Amino acid sequence: MANQLLSGKKGIIFGALDENSIAWKTAERVFEEGGQFVLTNAPIAMRMGKINELAEKTNSIVIPADATSEEDLAKLVEQATEHLGGKLDFVLHSIGMSVNVRKGRAYTDEKYDFTAKGWDVSALSFHKVMQSLYKADAMNEWGSIVALTYMAAQRTFPDYNDMADNKAYLESVARSFGYFFGKEKKVRVNTISQSPTPTTAGQGVKGFDAFINYAEKMSPLGNATAAECADYTVSLFSDLTRKVTMQNLFHDAVSPIQE
Repeated sequence: MANQLLSGKKGIIFGALDENSIAWKTAERVFEEGGQFVLTNAPIAMRMGKINELAEKTNSIVIPADATSEEDLAKLVEQATEHLGGKLDFVLHSIGMSVNVRKGRAYTDEKYDFTAKGWDVSALSFHKVMQSLYKADAMNEWGSIVALTYMAAQRTFPDYNDMADNKAYLESVARSFGYFFGKEKKVRVNTISQSPTPTTAGQGVKGFDAFINYAEKMSPLGNATAAECADYTVSLFSDLTRKVTMQNLFHDAVSPIQE
């Protein structure tokens, strides 16, 4: 049910690929709650997905940007604030990719050029996004920035490979940049540690089907869906969570059991 929690709020959503992606579901929910936004993804990802369909459905526009490029991000922030008519209230970073996983290389046999590329796309890009927003003073006070992560950042999941390292770095960036954004701009920064979710990226992990079934059985509430993660993200974009920042928030009922 929509309650117009984001009425009048404006933002950028990174990473919507197709209807299975959390960013896609989040865009739909933000639109239902009255928010306006710009969609963005890397040009190569846009060719693989259906982002233009989402833009039409949500009355938004698409601005292509490589999240590893400082130049692209600076242009994105400038064009987004111009299109939306002012500073931003929310940003979702939903980006992740491991070349080692895609190429079937084990964690004990990484190709480090692949590792560096995956780290840049999946983790360092979050710092680049926030630095671009920070330098442009593009966020309104009490704005909210959210990135998606996974509990492999804290625990060992061998087949998650170097993505576990990337997520650990991402979470550290959220805490570190969150301090400066909060103290100097009154902007909050959090990560959501989501249940295993059958997105395009998630299904690329070896043994994913068996793992998601195991997590479903372990959790007393069951795995959280992409749509439910979108609901949680909307709550963090809203004014109801103004004093929540620098947190890694588990949206995964398995995690407390394993602590």
